[in-house]
Amino acid sequence: MLLELRDATKRYGDMVIIPKLSLSVEEGEFIGVIGPNGAGKSTMFGLISGSTRCDGGSVFLDGMDVTTLDAAQRCRAGIGRTFQIPQPFEGMTAYENALVAASFGSSGNGSAAQALAVDAIERCGLAPVADKLAGTLTLLQRKRLELARAIATQPRLLLLDEVAGGLTDGEMQQLLQLIVTIHQSGVTILWIEHLVHALVSAADRLVVLASGAVICDGDPGSVMGDQTVRDTYLGSDIGEEVDHAAH
Repeated sequence: MLLELRDATKRYGDMVIIPKLSLSVEEGEFIGVIGPNGAGKSTMFGLISGSTRCDGGSVFLDGMDVTTLDAAQRCRAGIGRTFQIPQPFEGMTAYENALVAASFGSSGNGSAAQALAVDAIERCGLAPVADKLAGTLTLLQRKRLELARAIATQPRLLLLDEVAGGLTDGEMQQLLQLIVTIHQSGVTILWIEHLVHALVSAADRLVVLASGAVICDGDPGSVMGDQTVRDTYLGSDIGEEVDHAAH
C-alpha cells in the first residue's frame, strides 16, 4: 500500500474538520476526490502532505509512519503537491523555479538537480519558455509550471488540488492530457477537482468526501450513479457537473 490514512483527525478548537478519516491508496492508482465546499478535501491533502498536523490518527507512506514528518521531509520521501493558485517565484525563470524544487524537494543536488529540472520543464511542455520569468507566463503556463515544480521532486504520490481551476475548456483538456501522461510514467495521483467530468474521464477511482468523511468510494460510473452522492450535491455549485458526469 503506497498511502494509508488511519483514523486521521483534524480539529480547530471545538470544531472537528476531519473525524477519523481512513483511506488507502495503491501504487499506480489515479484517484479523483470530490465533495462539496467545506467537505475537508484540502485539509485531507494537508494531512497527507504534512502542511497540516494530525490531531489524531496516523499517515503511512509505503509502510513507513510519516505522521510526525513535516512537509519538506514528506516531499523528499516522495509526496508532491500542487495548489489551486500557482505561486511560483515570479522573479525567477521557469527553469529556475523547477531547479529550486529539484534541489530542495528531492534527493538530487548539483548536476542531478539540474537534470531533474530540465526533464520536468520538457515533460510539462515549457521548454520554449524555460528562460522566461515566471511572473510573465500565461495562466496555463503557470499551471504547467506548478506541475513541473512538483514532478521535479520525483514524487511517487502527486496531490493535485484543483489544478485546472480558471482554465478554458481547451486549456483544461491540454492540462488533463499532461496529467494523464504523468500518471502513465508511474506516478500515483490523487486529484481534487470541481470539474467532475475531467476526473471521470481520467481517474480509475473516485472518492467522495462530505463533512470530513468518505461517503462513497469506487469506480467513477458507480459513484456518479450513487444516490447518496447525488443527494449530497443537490443544490450545490457542482450539481450540474455530477448530473453531466453521471450521464
